Amino acid sequence: MKLTIYTPTYNRAYRLPHLYKSLLRQTNKNFKWLVLDDGSTDDTSELVKKWIDERKINIKYVYHANIGKQATVNVAHALIDTVLNTCVDSDDFLLDNAVEIILNEWYKIDSTEIAGIVGLDVYKDGSIVGSKFPDNIDILCFSDFKKNNIYGDKKFVYKTEIIKKYKYPQIKKEKFPAPGYIYRLIDINYKLKLINEALCVVEYLDDGISSNKFNQLRNNPNSFIFYRKERIKLARDNKDLLKNYFHLVYTCFYAKVNPFKVNTSKTLTLLVFPFSVIFYIYLELTNKKGVV
Repeated sequence: MKLTIYTPTYNRAYRLPHLYKSLLRQTNKNFKWLVLDDGSTDDTSELVKKWIDERKINIKYVYHANIGKQATVNVAHALIDTVLNTCVDSDDFLLDNAVEIILNEWYKIDSTEIAGIVGLDVYKDGSIVGSKFPDNIDILCFSDFKKNNIYGDKKFVYKTEIIKKYKYPQIKKEKFPAPGYIYRLIDINYKLKLINEALCVVEYLDDGISSNKFNQLRNNPNSFIFYRKERIKLARDNKDLLKNYFHLVYTCFYAKVNPFKVNTSKTLTLLVFPFSVIFYIYLELTNKKGVV
């Protein structure tokens, strides 16, 4: 097996059949499906074990107490033993030729500087989530997406031996919220191969992580502080630096932490402070979703 498709899931037994059926339809079966059950209380276990007994595809099921998605991803990376891996959420499913496209593209790569492949996510109607990749760029770091007008969720496929080197932090009594954190660390030493091919159909459900970022901010403020401090260290230009100071300050308010005492520049903290206060008030008055 060359590819592991892994799925962190929590009480999504009603959604998993869509993903399972898409895996059965794959034109290339050279993959494993790793299902990581993050403490579900529905019938996820019975459902997946029934599929294992069917023996139509290679499935491994792992159950553990609820620890949050990114901590579950750490578990996945430790277990994966294939050359490549990709995360497909429980509310998404793959296009029928996704595995075939991924493996065909990977076999074309001969550079040790390439950490993985990035393809497109699409909605059910076939429209692209965000933007396509520019026609004149095929190798790029994740951190440079925005400056190249690349936006919207994408499907990342990483080389396992590389992504195993990195872990999401675990902060006491909180669940780390930012999937892009590891991608930015990988950017320090590696780049990604971009392909303008649709790989995954996504749906943003009301109970999903993407739809509840404001609640994530409220419930995990210390995790957000850690993330913003890391983004400050990794900032590629002054605009990115100031943006992350701006987010750091109002996040400190939710953690009840003095933003001038978080081991960052007091000058830059002071510079963005009034804007962060205004935005904090705006969030509180409008109940808007926080930004990751």
